[in-house]
Amino acid sequence: MSSTGLETAKKLGLLETEYEKIVQILEREPNFTELSIYSVMWSEHCSYKNSILQLKKLPRKGSRLLVEAGEENAGLVDIGDGLACAFKIESHNHPSAIEPYQGAATGVGGIHRDIFTMGARPIAALNSLRFGNLHNNHTKQLMKGVVKGIGNYGNSFGVPTVGGEVYFNHCYNQNILVNAMSVGVVEIGKTVSARADGPGNPVFIVGSATGKDGIHGATFASADLTEDSASDLPAVQVGDPFQEKLLLEASLEAIATGQIVGMQDMGAAGITCSTSEMSAKSMTGMRINLDLVPTRQKNMQAFEILLSESQERMLVVCKRGGEKQLLKIFDKWDLECVQIGEVTDSGRLEYFMHGEKIADVPAESLVLGGGAPIYVREAVKPAYFELIDAFENTLIEEPEDLVHVAKTLIASENIASKNWIFEQYDKMVRTGTMTSVQSADAALVRIKGHSQVLCLTTDCNSAYVYLDPHKGGMIAVSECARNISCSGGIPVAITNCLNFGNPYNPEVYWQFEHALKGMGEACLKFDTPVTGGNVSFYNQTVSKDRVEPVFPTPTIGMLGIMEQEKFATTLEFKAEGDLIYVLGVQSNFIGYSEYLHIIHGITHAPAPYFDLDEEFLLHKTIQQVIRKSWVQSAHDVSEGGLFCCLAESCFSENLKGFSIEIPNNYRKDLFLFGENQGRAVLSIKPENKAEFELFLQQNGQKFHYLGEVTKGNLVINDQNFGTTRDYFEHYTKSISNQF
Repeated sequence: MSSTGLETAKKLGLLETEYEKIVQILEREPNFTELSIYSVMWSEHCSYKNSILQLKKLPRKGSRLLVEAGEENAGLVDIGDGLACAFKIESHNHPSAIEPYQGAATGVGGIHRDIFTMGARPIAALNSLRFGNLHNNHTKQLMKGVVKGIGNYGNSFGVPTVGGEVYFNHCYNQNILVNAMSVGVVEIGKTVSARADGPGNPVFIVGSATGKDGIHGATFASADLTEDSASDLPAVQVGDPFQEKLLLEASLEAIATGQIVGMQDMGAAGITCSTSEMSAKSMTGMRINLDLVPTRQKNMQAFEILLSESQERMLVVCKRGGEKQLLKIFDKWDLECVQIGEVTDSGRLEYFMHGEKIADVPAESLVLGGGAPIYVREAVKPAYFELIDAFENTLIEEPEDLVHVAKTLIASENIASKNWIFEQYDKMVRTGTMTSVQSADAALVRIKGHSQVLCLTTDCNSAYVYLDPHKGGMIAVSECARNISCSGGIPVAITNCLNFGNPYNPEVYWQFEHALKGMGEACLKFDTPVTGGNVSFYNQTVSKDRVEPVFPTPTIGMLGIMEQEKFATTLEFKAEGDLIYVLGVQSNFIGYSEYLHIIHGITHAPAPYFDLDEEFLLHKTIQQVIRKSWVQSAHDVSEGGLFCCLAESCFSENLKGFSIEIPNNYRKDLFLFGENQGRAVLSIKPENKAEFELFLQQNGQKFHYLGEVTKGNLVINDQNFGTTRDYFEHYTKSISNQF
């Protein structure tokens, strides 16, 4: 084994043991191109080598699932009427931290391609974003670029951005998180797989020309961000949403011909990834002529063509004899479509350049589940848990001025309206978005020509996961399910984007293991299996004097189904005199909350009260009372507690108010601002009071009658906390005033 080859391997991010394994697989020393191939395919970003054994513990089976997690580019769920929903969430964190506009834009483009390469038409997009301190100019610059990138790409591509979430914390100052989700619909049986069946079948590259952007991007995404990461700017791809729109329409038309054997988006690792994964899935091989690949720059080297992550490209395997039909369609859409090779029965990937074989590797050796290495890293409970254990709840005194607390919280960054962000997104294109005028806890999207409605949401409070990864993982899934239930839907399945620090850090790996355990338990409880997703490690900033991982952030994207539009339930109070209830368990438990953090300066405290069985009962109860047509509005209690939930319910077009009473056995501050989980605020018409309360009692659902919807003031125990308009101003302008 040569020392030169080993040193090159290390520079490309491979371990010494991994280099030794490559030599064993090839039965010879690899050349530079082959080493580059293994470095990207065995990177964390492509191989999931440090996470796959943990991921396999998640529930991955369900009656509605048409494919299991990992089988295709995205999850596929039966939604009735002969239709399936393809959906997935993925990260584009490192590129967005270095070049926020293009990093975010190409994240959106890439996740949409995962959907339409399966034959599904994207009909909705969501996102989950994390930024640092909003008062930091660097954070503002990153935020502006990311939001503009998401908005410009999505708006131009013509798919509505219907929902999402945004949080701020200093741990994301340098390493922001940009997670993008796409949702599409397809007729069952009309999907196409990422396969390379049929030796002799031609292989085409379709779409944009290949350039030098994104080379070694997968490796870049599998390393820590440092102060020198800006020098890796060439690793960030450049997107073209108008080209992607042409690619979408052409691909769907080509799939409809029946001439497509397999198709895969060229995302991370470009041609290398597509050729290897498609071949390995079919247990075939490919012979690829790289000099036939259309390029943007002259004299590109073979490894540059192989590893380029230029956007808006697809690899297509066509049935032999169907070439002319395929070429005609792509020519109609003014897209370059060039045959670059053919499928073989060798099981090997043979890459040629001007007739010279420049790489020859077994396809299966490159992919997840094949020869790619698999590890379980050391896990150690983080040292900061000593601070959580030392928390003294007896030291938390109730403030005298709760009005000041209420106004401070409603304007705080993690609670205040994110209107500055979402107003830059087109929510109404395709006219299927039901939650474009009135808001609901989940986004509601019509399927034209069908009665059912898709309910979509992304959620994760990473502070909870940081303080208790197991409980925080359960809460992330539960809040998604709660949002869908409050909107009138039934939770069906999830996708996830697991954002963590360096897996070689034992404390980070402990967070990862325990967060996945919690997620899995909640998914089993709600019967929402995992359809797939993305693992994003190395989300930490390394400088000369510190290493700062981000909070563990297992973002959940959930799909729910509403049988009929009439069950759609929004969060705004509807009429004066309607009765207000909070469902769920109230207590004087002092757990972490925005109140504890912002008002009392506490960063380390136990995670909020949570009980999975109580949560499950709440969701079932809400689903049932909505279907009995008793519910005027429903809104889950989350950040900011009950008060912020009630205030947000007042922020309708007519700015309603409320008058409520707090029971004497509760501390006012904890009742109003605590973030105990498993709660929701519902309003009903007065005439439904008796049967509504009887149903809750018979169902074993704990609840409190709070009071009534009023005209425009927020009144608690006969104390006027102020006008709804005043709180609405604080809520809507807090973030927008920063720009």
